Amino acid sequence: MIHDKGLTIYTDGSSRGNPGPGGYGAILIWKGQSKEISAGYRRTTNNRMELMSVIAALESLKRDGIDIVVYSDSQYVVKAVTEGWLQKWIRTGFSGGKKNRDLWMRYHALSQRHSIRFIWVKGHHTNPYNNRCDELATAAADGKVLLEDTGYEG
Repeated sequence: MIHDKGLTIYTDGSSRGNPGPGGYGAILIWKGQSKEISAGYRRTTNNRMELMSVIAALESLKRDGIDIVVYSDSQYVVKAVTEGWLQKWIRTGFSGGKKNRDLWMRYHALSQRHSIRFIWVKGHHTNPYNNRCDELATAAADGKVLLEDTGYEG
């Protein structure tokens, strides 16, 4: 599935143990051209990497005002946005122990700069872009150079 009138982003996150070493992978597709990005972290969680994959893709953009469709196999990420959970968390100051405030606020700031629609896809299935993102994320998690997830470790 490619969004032919804007930018298509496929994302995935991975964690070897939860928490444990983790990584994210994303593929950005624009007018038939694609770009892959990924990074690994020494100690993080799966949900953080799922969200970080979206953030990293959005942070890689060089201009604002883009029509974007994000495909993710993370119910956590997709439902937080599409079902209004994030807006409620922001309104209530992330009360009740809601996790990953640092990343959600980072995503929220980026989301104000674009028109973003989320679509959930079944993970580890027949979608080649989602499968490639999984390969990128797991390879990053297993990599030798792992970053510090300061929001988690700090």
